[in-house]
Amino acid sequence: MTHKTLPKIELHTHLEGCAPPAFIRGLAKEKSLDISGIFNPDGTYAYRDFDHFLQVYEAACTTLQSPQDFYRLVKAVLEESASHGVVYQETFVSPDFCGGGDLAAWRDYLAAMESAAAEAEAEHGITLKGIITCIRHFGPDAAKPTAICAVETFGDFITGFGMAGGEMVGRPGDYDYAFDMAREAGMPLTCHAGEWGGPDMVADTLRDLKVQRIGHGVNAIQDTNLVAELADNGVTLEVCPGSNVFLQATGGWSDHPIQKLRDAGVKVTVSTDDPPFFATTMTHEFDMLARTFGWGDADFNEINQTALEAAFCDDATRAKIAKRLETT
Repeated sequence: MTHKTLPKIELHTHLEGCAPPAFIRGLAKEKSLDISGIFNPDGTYAYRDFDHFLQVYEAACTTLQSPQDFYRLVKAVLEESASHGVVYQETFVSPDFCGGGDLAAWRDYLAAMESAAAEAEAEHGITLKGIITCIRHFGPDAAKPTAICAVETFGDFITGFGMAGGEMVGRPGDYDYAFDMAREAGMPLTCHAGEWGGPDMVADTLRDLKVQRIGHGVNAIQDTNLVAELADNGVTLEVCPGSNVFLQATGGWSDHPIQKLRDAGVKVTVSTDDPPFFATTMTHEFDMLARTFGWGDADFNEINQTALEAAFCDDATRAKIAKRLETT
């Protein structure tokens, strides 16, 4: 069994960020939108740094204008993920990009995504669940209607709440209203932290937002006490090594802290984040982890089991995914 065919669980992806460039170019052509400036000559996404990446990401999202567009997006993304052995995927979705945060419009978009996910599961054997995220750089006030959309549609497909976007905008506590609302509804919680911010950002996120998982979290390695706290409390890090290396949020692969975090007893998982933006796939992630740190089948099985336990899904889905992993 190769790394490509090995069954995988992926907990940290952004739906729009998984869109193949050719798919976005096709939508732009259909809608007569000129977004040619966001592509390199070879057709890949073009950006200078993380802030510019956010601008390019949002420009790509302007092509996604209807529930049908998101239906097609989900089908394209899941076909690609399944081709790399992903059997369960969680993806961040935001009502801000699906009807501008209006609850009625969001329900229409959600129905389209659920329909596409059900078809993809039947066709490719991959299960998708959605985590609604507020966009940090849109500000705390914009997070509130997003949380309402999350609470009102929490269920089989929408299984959690979180926050993505520009990590250095504000402090975690500024967004506590939205997270409190989601928590009171029983939603599992995650939040990006420690990708660009220091260990203090991770610590503040845990304290003020009371999340079960942290997106990225790699800069926690700078504080041994925080690392011990993460391990002792069983907080799971959604680590995206290829993304971190590509964006230079960490050093090169050999400098990435994922192995040190594992050695310290921290629960880590592996994901691609926004794969076509960062020239990666889950196959590439596994290949590089094997090449850099000598990971073998036992390591990848452990990573999958950690992800299975941390997944924001119900027990029936967890049992179904566990059976898919038994082929390893």
